[in-house]
Formats: sequence, C-alpha cells, structure tokens
Amino acid sequence: VQLQASGGGLVQAGGSLRLSCAVSGRTFSTYYMGWFRQAPGKEREFVACIRWSGTITYLLGSMKGRFTTSRDNAKNTVYLQMNSLKPEDTAVYYCAAGASSCSSYSYWGQGTLVTVSS
Repeated sequence: VQLQASGGGLVQAGGSLRLSCAVSGRTFSTYYMGWFRQAPGKEREFVACIRWSGTITYLLGSMKGRFTTSRDNAKNTVYLQMNSLKPEDTAVYYCAAGASSCSSYSYWGQGTLVTVSS
C-alpha cells in the first residue's frame, strides 16, 4: 500500500486548502484513514480520522469546525479540507492508513507542507 499526499502550499491566514491523499491498494475502502501534522520543532499530532464507511470522523481541538475530512472510495482518495487557516496550522501534513481502527496506522504518506502566513 502506498499513500501520496498532495495539495499543500503557501496560503494567507484565513484562507483555505484542500489536501488529498491518493492510496494504492485494492482494500482502500476498508481502511481507516488518518491525518496527522507536525509543526517545526514539535511532535506529530493527530488531526482527524475517517472510517471506511465515512460515517465516523474525529476532529480534535482547535481544528474542529475549521477542518473536515472526507473520502471517495471510488477514487481511493481521502481529503482534508482546511478552512480559516491560522499561522499555527503551519506544518507538514501526513495521511495514514490502518486496517483496524483510528488508533493504529500501518501505512504513511510522505507528507505535504502547509505554510500559513500572517
């Protein structure tokens, strides 16, 4: 299984970006898909998880209400829509896939950099 994240870039505070994560593999539709981020000098933190069915989504902390995740099983792609971006959202964003839950991921993408200017 390979994951390819894309869609990062430079955006002004208050702007929006949509990240995509394309997944290779025949069982994408059954995977739990997660998003994480790592800001410079900080630990990687959990952003969101979407279950295979798309019916369960977890958004934590300050991202709730601004970020949302979705998936298109026909395209083997998961998305992270980020609105009202803040400079503190600057980070490398990673997607990940797991077979059993939102707490365990076996496969990781390479990351895409999001930079939010003030």
